[in-house]
Amino acid sequence: MKVADINQLNISTSLPSPKGVALALLEACRQEDVTIAEISKLIQTDPALSGRLIQRANATNQTTRPVSSISDAVSRVGLTAVKQLAMGFSLIDQYQQSSGKEFDYQQFWSHSLLMAIAMQELGKVTRVSAPDELFACGLMMRIGCLALATIYPDKYSELLQKQSPSITLSQLEQQYLQTDHNELTAAMLINFGFPTIFVESIYYHETPDESGFSEGSRPYQIVHLLYLAKQIADFALTNECERNHHISRLILLGGKIGLDTETFGAFIDLLIQEWHAWGKILKISVTDFPQPFHKMMNASAPRPEKSSNAASLRILLVEDDLSSQILIKELLANALGHTVFTTSNGQQALALAMEVLPHIVITDWMMPVMNGLELTESLRATDWGQNLYVIMLTSIEDEEEVIKAFDAGVDDYVTKPINLRAFRARLRAAWHYRQLQESWERDREQLKRFAAELAVTNRKLEYYALTDMLTELPNRRSGMETLAETWSVANRSNQLMAVMLLDIDHFKAINDTHGHAVGDKVLKELSAIIRKTARKGDTFCRMGGEEFLVVCQLGNSDAKSIILFAERLRQQISQRKINIGEIDIQITISIGVALKEPGVKSEDHLINAADKALYAAKNAGRNQVFLTFKNRLLAASSIIDKPPVKT
Repeated sequence: MKVADINQLNISTSLPSPKGVALALLEACRQEDVTIAEISKLIQTDPALSGRLIQRANATNQTTRPVSSISDAVSRVGLTAVKQLAMGFSLIDQYQQSSGKEFDYQQFWSHSLLMAIAMQELGKVTRVSAPDELFACGLMMRIGCLALATIYPDKYSELLQKQSPSITLSQLEQQYLQTDHNELTAAMLINFGFPTIFVESIYYHETPDESGFSEGSRPYQIVHLLYLAKQIADFALTNECERNHHISRLILLGGKIGLDTETFGAFIDLLIQEWHAWGKILKISVTDFPQPFHKMMNASAPRPEKSSNAASLRILLVEDDLSSQILIKELLANALGHTVFTTSNGQQALALAMEVLPHIVITDWMMPVMNGLELTESLRATDWGQNLYVIMLTSIEDEEEVIKAFDAGVDDYVTKPINLRAFRARLRAAWHYRQLQESWERDREQLKRFAAELAVTNRKLEYYALTDMLTELPNRRSGMETLAETWSVANRSNQLMAVMLLDIDHFKAINDTHGHAVGDKVLKELSAIIRKTARKGDTFCRMGGEEFLVVCQLGNSDAKSIILFAERLRQQISQRKINIGEIDIQITISIGVALKEPGVKSEDHLINAADKALYAAKNAGRNQVFLTFKNRLLAASSIIDKPPVKT
């Protein structure tokens, strides 16, 4: 990541910086021994900051008791977020009036405030980081624009007039000012003490695909949330006549984090409500929307009843129950104006579908001759069937059965008896799908990519996936399930089992020195080494961060074999240099081992025993293997040359 050095910038005036209490907080938080009481006293000297902080604490407070004191607010929000919020509020107070001809300070803070609120609420949905920290990231993620407008008011005003679809703001800034707002933002945030993981993500928030972050990693998630937050803020501040062009794109981005069409509409309405409330507190003017987002979203989709060609949407209804078929056809054809074709089984439907090429297929699950799942699989096997929107009618709500439906290619499902309000909502989602298909018909590659993205949007059950996206190892949930199964088998068969906890030594130093993108690649390389070293029957998983779990089925093997395996794995990793670009990184791991012995009563007890051994390995200098055995902590070196361990 290229970051401008603030001290080397050729500027005629100072960069925007916090003052007063915010500056004192920044200095205080740099002291390792600062206490909450000391921070609270500082904040209390600024009534405006005190009120805003309590407001922030209550905005994310999940308990019934509201926060009313500064000390409680600091404890609730956390020292890091308090510092970041104080800086943001200080800058808002200082820079309310525009000194340039084109740069609108009020609009800048309005845009930044909405990004902050969006990040806060996205943080609650994804749990990728604390909502208050993400609020501060959203508020400060474009502070470089403010800095450039403050340093070069006239030049920046001229530069803003030159913007066009063919050249980005960053390119213009580099051309005229030899730096850009992303570089300057990163440099300022580093100076303010923001964590590296946030600075790196903010730097790439306009072009997340250029970040190099590994898919599924925490920086990868944060940078895509930042991108979505900016798109939401751009949408809110764009001209009313142009907003409809952004709605479909926002729906797709929301779908990537698991928000379906209806939920996303309510989500945006919540953001706008919070935006207006915070605008009053901070004295920032915000945009008034003529109607709620979910109504704009519905209005942006073409409706058969309003269209000049009401028969343009063809629906194939497959239902063997005659009364249900009549009821649904009545709703689709007469109430909503669609062209509806009906059959009573999957085999007839497949033949009719090849003839009429429907846009939407609504099919019952349980039918004679060919059921709904078989029909869906047959449709998806054809080229034209790839772009159909398939809604399954079912009385089955079992999770495993629903997963089967999605795996077969179903896009959505409606339970019986049909709730008309819910059914209409499903059809609106299908309408948005069809609208986007039509807008991209001239570009087949874009259409295919969208079909894949929309499949992800509607398949919420993929949250139950058992693979860690970064390392491609099983994730924590999968590891815990494997541990439970292995424990159960070991109990029934009276065989030996063990667990190992692996932790990369000094991994934080790697992230701090080389950046999280390099840290992610180290994790991937280590995972590849683990796969090659694994023994038959052993299961590896990533527990989170730099910690890994190994579940070992020892059978009738000697317990000493697990110690030898752990030691061999440790040595192989310590002797291996990981090459990433021009960087050679030498890593070591510490390993804690625990055996299923008579005193170990549960899987949790076994994990805790391995964790104690891991801490012992760390405390003994790292790059070691320790075993918890009969409530004693033993180094591997003290076991390997001795007789086999008996349990």
